[in-house]
Order: sequence, then structure tokens, then C-alpha cells
Amino acid sequence: MKAVLGLEDGTFFKGRGIGAEGTAGGELVFTTQYTGYEEALTDPSYRGQILMFTYPLIGNYGVRGETFQSDHMQAEGLVVREACDHPSHHNSQRSIYEFLEDEGKSGIMGIDTRMLTIKMREHGAMKAALLVGDDNGEEAVRLARKQPDIGSLDLIGKVTCKHPYQLKGHENGGNIVVMDFGVKRNILKSLNGRGLNVTVVPAATPAGEIMDYEPDALLLSNGPGDPQQAVNGISVVKELAGELPVSGICLGHQIISLALGAETYKMKFGHRGANQPVKDMKKGIVHITSQNHGYAVHPDSIDEKEIIITQLNANDRTVEGIEHRSLDISSVQFHPEANPGPLDTEKMFFDMVAGKTGKIIT
Repeated sequence: MKAVLGLEDGTFFKGRGIGAEGTAGGELVFTTQYTGYEEALTDPSYRGQILMFTYPLIGNYGVRGETFQSDHMQAEGLVVREACDHPSHHNSQRSIYEFLEDEGKSGIMGIDTRMLTIKMREHGAMKAALLVGDDNGEEAVRLARKQPDIGSLDLIGKVTCKHPYQLKGHENGGNIVVMDFGVKRNILKSLNGRGLNVTVVPAATPAGEIMDYEPDALLLSNGPGDPQQAVNGISVVKELAGELPVSGICLGHQIISLALGAETYKMKFGHRGANQPVKDMKKGIVHITSQNHGYAVHPDSIDEKEIIITQLNANDRTVEGIEHRSLDISSVQFHPEANPGPLDTEKMFFDMVAGKTGKIIT
């Protein structure tokens, strides 16, 4: 099946289509991870984006569904050098071809992803359009240029839950409210596994309704798009700062930073992968972390009289964690629940969050 990927700069790449025939559009981004493609494709933080894997072979262990981070594929489309049509793993339920078809999503393979990654590192993430069942490059470029800027989209509204729901923990466990901006299942699993009673609420839930659940702590989740779109989340943090312990992950980290007076900016091509080194400024050690974000907190905008930068990216010195000096507020940019190999950040972060409730179940 013919296919073509067009970019806003006028270039296009012809390849072989996989998945459903049709058109997909969004911001083209790349991830350097070579496992965890199920987790990545179902991560709500990829809504609005076409996801390209730099690793040349994707799908070799198939798809089983047990590690999905949401109910469906969230990325708008898939770009790979080669997709495996005969996976080899005893837990595999279907191939990545079948997964895309079942999800009604389009993908392309057989293009030079190495060259395209280098291009994106030089020029940044770009608007793109993917056509499967057609190889009209000029049309793909035209559609790419028509795509809206990702920062202008309300992507949070597309991925947040519609109604509150609860995950029961230990009867004597703490109560935590999670604001769902596109929460990954592993975050809820890490909280619930520590005996916490978790209440997940939509992103638009006001502070008063959150307090009605009588929480011991509040967590702001990950999610897609520009953190400045999370107007209610910023307002909630401002209103509940000092009333509740507050934590955040990824987009939640950026929302908390905005609420505390800092500024965010769009990165050239972001951090997406499972091997980002992050230095813990308190302990003097480096963690290997999983990340997925295209926005970051501007370090010069942080009021160091009020806020401590607790984590820094060892590659480019971007802000990876903050902590308020007097209020019980802290957050991290990376994904501690993703377990990219070492489990140190999962234990470090979620033990800290559970401790904020004052009710640790061992």
C-alpha cells in the first residue's frame, strides 16, 4: 500500500503504508526508545503528534495490550524504518500492523528515519501530514502546512476523563486526587500500589470540588500540548497552594511552575526517549529517566528565593524538578512511573508522594 509523509518545509517522503488508509496530521516528533512502543503509542501525551521511532525495527515483540497507558492509540500516526509483521513473543496477541488497523490509525514504513531525525534536530519539530493509500507528495505538503500550531490546540480536553472515578486502596491509606490532563495508567498503578485511595478528576474540576473529596494530597498528571492551555490547573494550584501538598509529573510540573510565577517555552525538538540523564542536585547522583515533552520551564524565570531547582538534565541543563522552599509543593519533568530500566525514580518519587498523605502503607 503506497504512502507519503509531507512536511511543512516542502519536503516529502514516499514509503509503504501500514494500518488504516486515510490521512493523519499533526506535529512530527521523534523518540529514541527501542522498546515500549505499546506504551508510547497509547500515551495521551502524544495526542496531536505523529510519532517517529529512531530505532529501525519496531513491533518485533508484538502487541499484547497489558502495558497500554490508555484505552486506545493516542498518537495521530506512526513513522518507522521497518515494522515487523511476524512478531516473536509468547505473550503477543497481534502485530503492530493489526494494532494500527484495529485502531483506525495510519502509519508509514520504508523511509530514512535516520536522515529525518537529523533534519528535525537541525530544524526542530515540524507540522506534518501522512497519507496512506496515496503517494501525492505535493498534497501531503499542502495538508502539512494547513495543520494548526500544536500550542493553539486544546488537546487536554480531548484526553481528560469525562467524569471522576476512584481506585480503592488500603482502608487506612491516604486519599489523593489526581487531576487528569492525560494521565498514564502506570501513574495510577504506582499510587494505588502504595495503598493510596485515588480519585481521578477531569482537568476542568475547580478547587472547591477537589476539596470536597477531602484529599490528603493533590497530583497533577502528564498530558499533551502547551501547559499554558491548562488554565484551570494553574488556577487550582494557586488556590490550593498551602492548603494541600501538591505534586506534578511532566505537564503537571510545568503547570505547577506556571502557577508559582515561572515561565515555560517550546523546545526545538523536545525530550522523547527512555535514556535521558537527570542529575539530582541534592544527592549528587544521576538518574536515567524516561521523558516525553516538547515544553520546558525557563530556568531564569524561577524565583530562587521561593523555589529550589532539585533536578537538572545532564545533557542540556533544562529544569527537571522543583521544590518550594516553604510550601509542600514539588514536581518532576520526567516520568518516574515509566521504569526505563532502573526503578530508582519510581520509588523515589512515589514514596515521596505517598509520604505527603501522612498515611504510608507498607
